[in-house]
Amino acid sequence: MTWTALKIKSLKGKQKITVVTAYDALSGAYADEAEIPLVLVGDSLANTVLGYETTLPVTMDEMIHHTAAVSRGVQNALVVGDMPFMSYQGMIGTAVENAGRFLKEAGADAVKIEGGSIRAELIETLVANGIPVLGHIGLTPQSVKEFGGFKKQGKTDEAARKLMDDAMVLEQAGAFALVLECVPDELAQKISAALKIPTIGIGAGPHCDGQVLVFTDLLGLGRGHVPGFVKKYADLKPQIQQALAAYKADVEGGNFP
Repeated sequence: MTWTALKIKSLKGKQKITVVTAYDALSGAYADEAEIPLVLVGDSLANTVLGYETTLPVTMDEMIHHTAAVSRGVQNALVVGDMPFMSYQGMIGTAVENAGRFLKEAGADAVKIEGGSIRAELIETLVANGIPVLGHIGLTPQSVKEFGGFKKQGKTDEAARKLMDDAMVLEQAGAFALVLECVPDELAQKISAALKIPTIGIGAGPHCDGQVLVFTDLLGLGRGHVPGFVKKYADLKPQIQQALAAYKADVEGGNFP
């Protein structure tokens, strides 16, 4: 099956949606071969692949480069390109041009945008121009400077109401699905029940319509801090280190080739 934004949207209430990030043709192909329906080329590649401390430095050209690679590895999954910091926060015309690059140059099927009701006009414009949008509220990593770190959002009644309002506005604006990151389980459940579009949780508990994990985290390949909500489905880092060490020993010992 070739996945589209409309097909993903139609899974609401019928099937939990599995989402994984991918950063190159190989990881994209692996996700696609596992029949993952939605592959996100996250700006988290800034941390996982490019060595930055936050997602803020990654550029449009870098995101286009990696999204194009993922698109070449994917045959069936919906590929969503993550719009990087300051590629959409300014003039709407510039944001539309940048979003269009993901589809035109990188072969993506949709884009992801962080932010709540402040993004409604942009989402409406993108959708009107044929660019499907995956929304993202809660802990939005591009706002890490404002938040003062990677902290759970929506913990007060006022903050919870704001996130609920944001979710409803983004649905009305035309987003086909919505990422909820690091919000309390109960709030994620309420938002998911209130929306007609799917919610994709990351650190938001079991009640969302789907879940997303970072490719390197779920395979045990990450470096540094790994969020507590991550489940490792493999622990490949030690195996890779052992293989490289064995290769080095064989070369130095004259046993290879």
